[in-house]
Amino acid sequence: MKQADHDAPSVDLSERFQEALAWTSALHRRQARKGPAVPYVAHLLAVCSLVLEAGGDEDEAIAALLHDAVEDQGGVPRLEEIRSRYGDRVARIVDGCTDAYDSPKPAWQKRKQDFISSLDQAMESVVLVVAADKLHKAQSTIESLKAEGPLAWERFRGRERAMWYYQQITVAIERRGESSLTRRLRSAVDALESL
Repeated sequence: MKQADHDAPSVDLSERFQEALAWTSALHRRQARKGPAVPYVAHLLAVCSLVLEAGGDEDEAIAALLHDAVEDQGGVPRLEEIRSRYGDRVARIVDGCTDAYDSPKPAWQKRKQDFISSLDQAMESVVLVVAADKLHKAQSTIESLKAEGPLAWERFRGRERAMWYYQQITVAIERRGESSLTRRLRSAVDALESL
């Protein structure tokens, strides 16, 4: 996994990134997060921020913005549009972050297990974006539990199932290498387990 300790990380984000930011906002404008009414784009911006803070490059940042676009906003045709707009590398990262292409989605347990298994062979950029995604989701779950108590687990298909997924995906990410992002993810998942 990519290390976050670059001597002088690049902060040069091009117009391509700006366009991706605007397109992401448009794609998800009617989508809300589970729980309190928060625009879904807040999650995508947080994941992008975590990727950039971990030393991610522009392609990884764009993929972080678009990591749920295929799953939530159009399936394979959306993936091909991403490829056309932002290139093959961004599309491959987004593809690697996607666990379902169809609606309705396949059975949850098998879909999640297959996704976890895919991380063993995934490109490092995919693991970076997935780690950022899961870190933000774990942090959000902690905040929901603090604000709403145990009822918040119902949004996540129950505590046992949610914790199984958080633990398994964290172990899969840790197998790929240690970084400040993986340490933060482990810390958040351990904190979540204790709630």
